[in-house]
Amino acid sequence: MAKKSTIPGLTFSWKRALGITGARQSFARRTGIPTTRQGVERKVGASLLGLLLSIFVNGKK
Repeated sequence: MAKKSTIPGLTFSWKRALGITGARQSFARRTGIPTTRQGVERKVGASLLGLLLSIFVNGKK
């Protein structure tokens, strides 16, 4: 079986070719809303942590 001869690091992405990747990045930068699952989880987690900390810090006064 012959090995494919490709240039390392050179790949094709149909999403990038259609401009979907750039549009998502642009939307995320303008709105501050992440478009990836990991980004959403990170943002929600940080918000919940901030909320809990503010409740405990303000509640002890």
